[in-house]
Amino acid sequence: MSWEAIAWLVGLFVAVVLTAALVNRVRPQHKRRVRRILVTYALYAVAVGLVTIFTTVDRPTWATSVDGGAELLQAYLLVMVAATLVFSVTMPALGAELPLIASDLIVGLGIVASTFVVLARHGMNPTNALVSGAVISAVLAISLQSTLGNILGGIALQLDGSIREGDWIQFDQARVGRVREVRWRHTVVETRECTTIIVPNSQLLGQSITILAKRDGETVPQRIGVMFHVDYRNAPSRVTRVVTEALQNSPIENVAAEPAPIANCIDLARDGRESFGTYVARFSIIDLTTEEATASAVRARIYAALKRESIQLSVPAAIAYVEPTDDVSAKRFARDLEARLGAIRKVPLFASFEASDLDTLARGMKPATFTEGEVIFRQGAVAHSLYILAAGRAQIRTNVDPDGPGHSVQVAEVTAPNFFGERGLMTGEPRAADVVALSDCECFRLDRATFEKVILANPAIANELSEQLATRRLELEAARDGVIATAARHESERERIRRAITDFFGL
Repeated sequence: MSWEAIAWLVGLFVAVVLTAALVNRVRPQHKRRVRRILVTYALYAVAVGLVTIFTTVDRPTWATSVDGGAELLQAYLLVMVAATLVFSVTMPALGAELPLIASDLIVGLGIVASTFVVLARHGMNPTNALVSGAVISAVLAISLQSTLGNILGGIALQLDGSIREGDWIQFDQARVGRVREVRWRHTVVETRECTTIIVPNSQLLGQSITILAKRDGETVPQRIGVMFHVDYRNAPSRVTRVVTEALQNSPIENVAAEPAPIANCIDLARDGRESFGTYVARFSIIDLTTEEATASAVRARIYAALKRESIQLSVPAAIAYVEPTDDVSAKRFARDLEARLGAIRKVPLFASFEASDLDTLARGMKPATFTEGEVIFRQGAVAHSLYILAAGRAQIRTNVDPDGPGHSVQVAEVTAPNFFGERGLMTGEPRAADVVALSDCECFRLDRATFEKVILANPAIANELSEQLATRRLELEAARDGVIATAARHESERERIRRAITDFFGL
């Protein structure tokens, strides 16, 4: 083996290794090009070895023939390595991108040109080879019309940029998937069901395709809708307001803040045969991969919002409504009342209340359901009600700078049975913190009107309540600010709360 042949083998080997390393670092999805280079290099090394063997055993004709093939492979390697460094390393590093098929065409033209150069060096007429290739190409084009149509379709798809890798598309009327790759003959589409569809390019071009989550060439959140049905006896304005507020007040994972979610009524008692109104909640989804899970979270939020406001979902009109008897109604009410009493008895704030007082409070409490992630109430809001947490977990968070941007910090985490919002109920003060549901929460809401009946009948309750509220308030401040409350501060806070309760209820 000559020193020149060894130099070429080593030099090309180093070039191939460096190219493979750079592609793996910059554009690993183009490893297929590296595999082609490795196969070509292996064939080149074998050809060089055969030339050496034939020369050694004195077979000059064979050596000359194989040497011509080795020179062709050498030229192909140079073209492929150079093209890979340009299209798979340099251009991506500069933020540029060339369609895969277009770069393959350039590589193909380079290989054809290098073939003519090598043939000319060996005394062959490139014109004859070109004519022979044209005849063969014509025969193949006639016999492989379908395959050729797919290839031309792939070229068209990549060159005009109508469909790009990573686009979400809807085709065949209902199929939805993400474009993984546009190849010469087909396009690879991956669906949300973890399946891969191979679509012939000619078929893809022969139908209307919807490109999802894209407008003016830019990727945007996809706007989708979730439909629900509500009993027609509920006013549409109230239903849409309740659902819209529930969707906008607390963030939902994978739902974009802008454009904001909104609920609309799209039909009412169609043709007089349906006993419900049809509504749609529209929202923008960031990642279409988890569309079903996101839609499920939105439905859970809608259900909780409707349940809190006692808005009934629709039932089939064929169902016969049977009015319950007085006995059944009484048992149902007693069962609900016992559940409320069970919840309120677990609240330390009302531990000293008489049974009659607890019964009055329980009769006025209203159920309130919240889903994970919902904001139960916000800091600074004015609402004269207390929440009793019967099931679930919630987090109390406060903005350390309510008058500025600040940042929200966790003050406490409450687990059922527990309560929060007592200041709004007893003193009328704005909410001192946000309360966010950490899981699905079953709550009861106790409003001022109900509590007022008890405290007006027994004003002495204000003294004991002020003691408990002062202790709870100082504990929360200590957890937030790290300030240890003194006896004097406790007494001052207790007296301040007692006066606030007295003034708020006019005692």
